[in-house]
Amino acid sequence: MLTRRVIVCLDVKGGRVVKGVQFVRLRDVGDPVELAARYEAEGADEVVFLDISASAEERGTLLDVARRTAERLFIPLTIGGGVRSADDVARALRAGADKVSINSAAVERPEVLTESAQRFGSQCVVASIDAKATGEGGGERGDESLPRAASRAPRAASSWQVYTRGGRTPTGLDAVRWARECVRRGAGEILLTSIDRDGARTGYDVALTRAVAEAVDVPVIASGGAGSAEHVRAAIVEAGADAALVAGILHDGETTVRAIKDLLGEAGIHVRGTA
Repeated sequence: MLTRRVIVCLDVKGGRVVKGVQFVRLRDVGDPVELAARYEAEGADEVVFLDISASAEERGTLLDVARRTAERLFIPLTIGGGVRSADDVARALRAGADKVSINSAAVERPEVLTESAQRFGSQCVVASIDAKATGEGGGERGDESLPRAASRAPRAASSWQVYTRGGRTPTGLDAVRWARECVRRGAGEILLTSIDRDGARTGYDVALTRAVAEAVDVPVIASGGAGSAEHVRAAIVEAGADAALVAGILHDGETTVRAIKDLLGEAGIHVRGTA
């Protein structure tokens, strides 16, 4: 039976964990190393560090945080934010990351996915996709206006557009087609965030997640919108996600990783650490 994962996301800025709504209105929630260790003790399957400012200075801070965290964690650690090349991936892996998330750079130069996968293996390469609903058929422009990475991918009937630069820059890329292209380029996993749901705690975008999960043959992590353990269950059962990313409701003490996993276990979903 396939084991589903509960992954904790820690957005890092200036060496501190922050959380906001739709990528803005950030507030400080704690020390990343201490929080990562705490969530591992609660039963988290993985931890994701995202440098949400992505400047060269912040990336250096994040790598230092990753080194200190990797010394304490026994679960996989993913690092993302400001990764622009296979050499950046190498630096993150040397700092202790098990996987590296690539977002904006992949849209600008899709070869970075292939180069990274060839050097380190697809299992290390996570394509991070931030998507926003645009209405039926929205966000789809003629192939001539799309980056060449997506121009050869088949058109999809979805209505979600890919955004980069922390959810600020529309790309014209259809999220489902772009997910397929990322996998073709070498990504071994998709981290899929709904910008509309981020921080809202109204539940994951089930339709978006299902559309991508059905389109690719690699694991899909649902992200954006977790407000309860039931939302995590829906992302896995109804949307077909292999894992769910959780942040704010844990930081604020509204639930725990253990409570989420208990509910998943009661729903017949196989997760690590439950009977």
